[in-house]
Amino acid sequence: MGISVVILAAGQGKRMRSDLPKVLHHLAGRPLLDHVIATAQGLNPDAVFVVHGHGGAQVRERLAHHPVTWIEQREQLGTGHAVQQVLPRLNDADTVLVLYGDVPLVRPETLRALLDQAADRRLALLTVELIDPSGYGRIVRDGGGTIARIVEHKDADAAQRAITEVNTGIMAVPGHLLRRWLGRLDNGNAQGEYYLTDIVAMAVADDVEVASAQPRSALEVSGVNDKSQLSTVEREFQREQAERLMQEGVTLLDPARFDLRGTLKAGRDVVIDVNAVIVGDVELGDRVQVGPNVHIANSRVGNDVEIRSNCVIEDAVIGEGCRIGPFARIRPETELAAHVHVGNFVEIKKSTVAEGSKINHLTYVGDSDVGSRVNIGAGTITCNYDGANKYRTIIGDDVFIGSNTALVAPVTVAEGATIGAGSTISRDAPAGKLTLTRAKQLTVPGWQRPTKKTGQ
Repeated sequence: MGISVVILAAGQGKRMRSDLPKVLHHLAGRPLLDHVIATAQGLNPDAVFVVHGHGGAQVRERLAHHPVTWIEQREQLGTGHAVQQVLPRLNDADTVLVLYGDVPLVRPETLRALLDQAADRRLALLTVELIDPSGYGRIVRDGGGTIARIVEHKDADAAQRAITEVNTGIMAVPGHLLRRWLGRLDNGNAQGEYYLTDIVAMAVADDVEVASAQPRSALEVSGVNDKSQLSTVEREFQREQAERLMQEGVTLLDPARFDLRGTLKAGRDVVIDVNAVIVGDVELGDRVQVGPNVHIANSRVGNDVEIRSNCVIEDAVIGEGCRIGPFARIRPETELAAHVHVGNFVEIKKSTVAEGSKINHLTYVGDSDVGSRVNIGAGTITCNYDGANKYRTIIGDDVFIGSNTALVAPVTVAEGATIGAGSTISRDAPAGKLTLTRAKQLTVPGWQRPTKKTGQ
């Protein structure tokens, strides 16, 4: 018996008050639906079907990298109607697992337990106890504790609304039974919709056992219908990631102020201060220290690196023993070798900096190759763009560049050269020599500072 997963993702999400389809709103930097598809694929199913509706073209385009089958629900006539759209593609011998594109935190372990409950021709529901069950379909059990039916909130009477066990909507159903029951659905209810939950009463009538499984916590099955719920789900997701990292040995100075929007591989004795944001695939070596308000995206950081406060590092490689910041920006395609110092308000882009070099203050290095043991003074810029094309600057080993220097690319500063402060270097500077460009300093005798005229 195989598994077919049906993910319902056709809703408009009016309460989100957004032009973006609800399932494309982000959780930890990825669309809600992306999380659900990834969880489904982790179950090794035979097929994954995504039922889309509102903004369907945008949804398909954004998640085109997933090997799923897209099914359009042209009219949103309820959950039962949505699953009916998939019937021609379903295998009667499979167990059909129904998930929701706006319920992103459900764990694979929970779904495996639910699938186990669906064995031997049983209908299995994922239920949960809620302190406030308003809006949810209530699980109605008979005197023996067996599930008899589900009553939607709007159709429930006062006694039924007092029930705190609710339906999450997630269920596992034998394919051949699902086909039979979907054919019997009608829309004679307050909403005029075809409820998938109506198949529970059909199962009871057909003497099919209705089993249940429960998640670890109610937050695991929290749906997202507005921005407040989205923020709740985001914080729970981040809390779980922070807990996992701390169990792996990472020190988070405040787990409540940490965001991981991708994957983080961290070595031993890594310390991360507050408000750090990790995006994409990031690797931190042993004894890395990350200061407050740091953003790191798709980068590899070597051992014993100190990243001081308010730095941004994107698509870069940082060698061991480097010291970066505060307020430094390391842009894509930058590679720093070991023991490089990059100081405050320094920006480096698409450049290599060799071992032991220092770029400490208020400097821009772009499209450059910087040698070893180079010292670049404050206010230096590489003028790499002429308004149409980019050019490279080559700086050899042991070069000293004085403050407030402009290096007009393409240009090479050869090994051991010294560039005098305040220079504009537009031709290659020879090795081991002092090169500078300065106007002669003058003091004008008899000059007086102008003063304002009386009455002005």
